[in-house]
Amino acid sequence: MRTTGLAFDARPTGLAFAGLAATGLAARQQDGPDPTARPGTARPTAAGTWRIRATRHTRPLDDQQAGTAFRAIRIRKRWRQDDLATKAQVSRTIVGRIEHGRLATIPIGTIRRVAAALDARFDTVVHWQGGDLGRLINVRHAAMREAMAVFMAGLDGWVAEPEVSFSIYGERGVIDVLAWHPGRRILLVIELKTELVDINDLMGAADRRRRLAATLARDRGWDPLAIGVWVVVAESRTNRRAVAAYESVLRAKFPMDGRAMRRWLHSPVGRVDALGFLPSVHRVHARRDLAPVRRVTRPRRSASQARP
Repeated sequence: MRTTGLAFDARPTGLAFAGLAATGLAARQQDGPDPTARPGTARPTAAGTWRIRATRHTRPLDDQQAGTAFRAIRIRKRWRQDDLATKAQVSRTIVGRIEHGRLATIPIGTIRRVAAALDARFDTVVHWQGGDLGRLINVRHAAMREAMAVFMAGLDGWVAEPEVSFSIYGERGVIDVLAWHPGRRILLVIELKTELVDINDLMGAADRRRRLAATLARDRGWDPLAIGVWVVVAESRTNRRAVAAYESVLRAKFPMDGRAMRRWLHSPVGRVDALGFLPSVHRVHARRDLAPVRRVTRPRRSASQARP
C-alpha cells in the first residue's frame, strides 16, 4: 500500500511538515486511472494489494489531522499498533502518541521512521513570514544571476536567456542561463552556484543539462554546432577550498578555468567545459556577497568601547 498527498503542520514547534509518497502512484499508474475511484479512497489491485488514490492537500494539516492520517494508513494495512511499533522499532506508546496528534514531544527522526514503516514519507518544511523564506534563501542566487546577465550583455554576439525551465520526457529542472551565439552557432549552458555542496551531483547535472539543451535550442529555432557548459561559482574562501579539495576531478571534467573561459567568449569555437569564479568586477552589480554566510560572529569592540 502506498499513499500520496499527506501534509503535516506542527504549529507548536513553528515548523510545517509535508508528507509525500515514497514512490507516488496516484496521478499516473501503468494500469491507468480508475474513473470510479474518489480522491482519498483505496482500491484493490489484481494482485490483491491496496493502493490509495489521494490528491495533494493545498494546506498543511495540523498535528491532530497528521495523527489521524497515520492511524488511517495503519488500519488500511490491517496492522495493530504493536505491528507498526515492531516494524518501526519504536514503542507502542510512541505510535499511540503520534496517532493522537502529540507530535511536538516526539523527535522528527522517530516520526519519519514510523512513516517509512507505513510506506509513507514525512518531510519538513519551514515557514517564515509568509513567502519571505524563499526570497531569503534565493536572494544570493538571484543576485548572482543579475550579475551574470550584466556580464553577458556586455559581450558582442551573444543572446542570453535566464531561468530556462524544461520538462522533457519526465526530466524537469531549470537552466540558470542559456546563451546562444548565432554567428558561431554555439550554445552555452551556464550554471550558477552560490556554494559547492555535492561535486558528483554537479558533474552529473552538467552532462544532463548539456544533453537537454539541444532540445531547448531546437524549440527556439537554434541549430548549434557545439554545446558548451560553464559552471560559475560565487567567490568565497569556502568555495575556493572546495574547488582546491577536488581540483583533479573538477579539472578533468571542466578543463577550462574562468580566465580562459572569458577569452573564449570573445571568440567561441567548438565545445567547451569550464568552471570558474564570478570575478569581483561583476559582483558589484549584485551589491552583496554572493556566497552564503557560513558563520555568524560578534562584531569586534573598538579600544574606546572596551574601556570602562
